[in-house]
Amino acid sequence: MAHPKNAYAIVADIGGTNTRVALADGLTLVDGTIRRYRNREFPGLEAVIKRYIADENNVDPIGACVAVAGPVRDERATMTNLDWTIDKDTLTRATRAEHVAILNDLQAQGHALGHIDPANVRSIISGPEPQPNAAKLVIGVGTGFNAAPVFDLKSGRVVTPSESGHANLPIRNARELQLCEFVSTAHGFPAVEDVLSGRGLERVYAFLGQEAGDPRECAAQDIMTACASGDDERAVEAARLFTRILGTVCGNLSLIQLPFGGVYLVGGVARAFAPHLVNFGFVDAFKDKGRFAGFMNNFAVHVIEDDYAALTGSAAHLQGLHAQGG
Repeated sequence: MAHPKNAYAIVADIGGTNTRVALADGLTLVDGTIRRYRNREFPGLEAVIKRYIADENNVDPIGACVAVAGPVRDERATMTNLDWTIDKDTLTRATRAEHVAILNDLQAQGHALGHIDPANVRSIISGPEPQPNAAKLVIGVGTGFNAAPVFDLKSGRVVTPSESGHANLPIRNARELQLCEFVSTAHGFPAVEDVLSGRGLERVYAFLGQEAGDPRECAAQDIMTACASGDDERAVEAARLFTRILGTVCGNLSLIQLPFGGVYLVGGVARAFAPHLVNFGFVDAFKDKGRFAGFMNNFAVHVIEDDYAALTGSAAHLQGLHAQGG
């Protein structure tokens, strides 16, 4: 099907494994245009975008925005878990669009807040009714880990980037210290992402195996399947330990950012854990802040269960740039 010229924007969500691309009509993703590409089959993003344009009957977009799983500085992105570098010149050349933008993937998730169907938002912890412009916080748990605060200002929405997943993993007790030492021995610096990610869940499982004198490997997806079925006690124990550390880290980030507008967990691992967070101790770990335990009740926590939120956020960011004349 042919598309009208200069009517739509191309939006893309570039992960460590796959890139998802769609056409956006304002804030709405155009039905039937979302496509997924395996990154290992392409030398870089330009090749992916050119393939997508060809797959969509040589669509000629008016704008383009990509969300990248890695840091963005001076309009240039370097992927954390993929050997790609992306800049605005490359994106402009690939899309021939008049307006282009590059975001960190968590920034895109932040721009999506308020544009997600409420049916795709699962509440984990309730909180007081927020003020309209209260700060929010998105926390991504997937192939990696990251967080980004969201501020609604008179000039528009600002989502500031970070690399929170590479901060030191917090330690609350002797067992968590042992886990840190295990991760450090196997993978170097014991960062948050070394535990709170899909690969991190696999490391927690391996750590428990070493503790038990029965080491074996298990993929993150299989661990989550076993949690649901109850077939593997070690998988359940790994998920509980993972969840408690996640609660601690999310609580720490909340005290740093004060997101009175809510905390939003995003990403494939967050969505997989959503049904288990309460039973596995997330709430208690989140609020376990000593004399500030009561203060933690100010922060509602939700899970975004929309797999295409970063695409919507990219479209929203382009809309905001247009409104500001950028």
